[in-house]
Amino acid sequence: NAVVLAHNYQRPEIFHAIADVHGDSLTLAREGAKSDADVIVMCGVRFMAETAKILSPEKTVLLPSLSAGCSLADSITAEDVRALRAQYPGTPVVCYVNTDAAVKAECDACCTSANAIEIVEGLGADQVIFVPDEFLAAHVAAHTRVRIIPWRGHCEVHERFTGDELAAYRAADPSIRIIAHPECPPDVLAAADFTGSTAKMIDW
Repeated sequence: NAVVLAHNYQRPEIFHAIADVHGDSLTLAREGAKSDADVIVMCGVRFMAETAKILSPEKTVLLPSLSAGCSLADSITAEDVRALRAQYPGTPVVCYVNTDAAVKAECDACCTSANAIEIVEGLGADQVIFVPDEFLAAHVAAHTRVRIIPWRGHCEVHERFTGDELAAYRAADPSIRIIAHPECPPDVLAAADFTGSTAKMIDW
């Protein structure tokens, strides 16, 4: 009586052949909560399993590999958030869903890449601390008048892409279209035809 959830970034044989549900991390947690299954098997990383447990506290959540970490989530701790609060008294803290449960517990609001701008502006503050993704923070800052105080965390995969790399793709094939996630560096977003969350990229 287990439901198997697989993140969009999983290997094809797991994503297509084994998983009952696939999607981004928050979608998986929500679908796990809707399921009648007593057990959730999360084919993803630690923070995804924790998020599923937050939404389904009565269920058993299994993570096949306890060493499955995320460089972005691992870039910040609860102690770091408390230090930021001390440095900027009274400033609300928004965390990206790609964070550990202990970090989420220290923040005022949690957002996804799809709703980050809306969440930041919804707090009604002149400035907001945004953790942990520096590039997503820059993307938000470019689309709001709220002053964004970023943490310097990155995803080790998304940060590898470069604007020069995309220029080379376009030079090789001018007809291509490029889509990018806002966890990518600013020069990549500037060179892309569309920027959006994983779900929005798929829809596009």
